[in-house]
Amino acid sequence: MSQTLTQSSNGPDLVRRSSLYREFEAEKEEIMKHKWIESQKAGHDIGFERALTDWIIKHRSKWRRSRQQPPH
Repeated sequence: MSQTLTQSSNGPDLVRRSSLYREFEAEKEEIMKHKWIESQKAGHDIGFERALTDWIIKHRSKWRRSRQQPPH
């Protein structure tokens, strides 16, 4: 039954097109960039959890505000 429901509503495609999923993907991309930059500075891989925590503390609120502003 769930397979039929998924096929009829384009399950995974429907999710990927949702604005919530696009925001999640954009945020994840920013975290991964931050992880790379901070790992380069540290000289070793700092790991996703550390990068996530650091990015949330230092950058998330500004990043979200910039995404909410209408384009000029």
